[in-house]
Amino acid sequence: MAKKKSIVINNKDNVATALIDLKTGDFLEEEFNGQVKKIELKQDVPFGHKISLTKIEAGSSIIKYGEVIGTATELINEGDYVHIHNVKSNRGRGDLEGGKE
Repeated sequence: MAKKKSIVINNKDNVATALIDLKTGDFLEEEFNGQVKKIELKQDVPFGHKISLTKIEAGSSIIKYGEVIGTATELINEGDYVHIHNVKSNRGRGDLEGGKE
């Protein structure tokens, strides 16, 4: 059996989490919206970081753990690395009451 490369925590999530260091061109197979999708990585993704399972428009929510954890600051395509370069975090923000806008 092949070693699992990523994990989706909740069926509402639009990102997966890398379980190993991943390279551009690697393929993931993850269940998303009730279907198993084969997703090609567009960038290297380090262990513990996020990969988009679908196209996420700028201004749309990033969902992990079944919860909104941030907002896309630009278009994020399926297989893209999802991190601080393309996401504004909604959590842990000291400038926002309760960490939310």
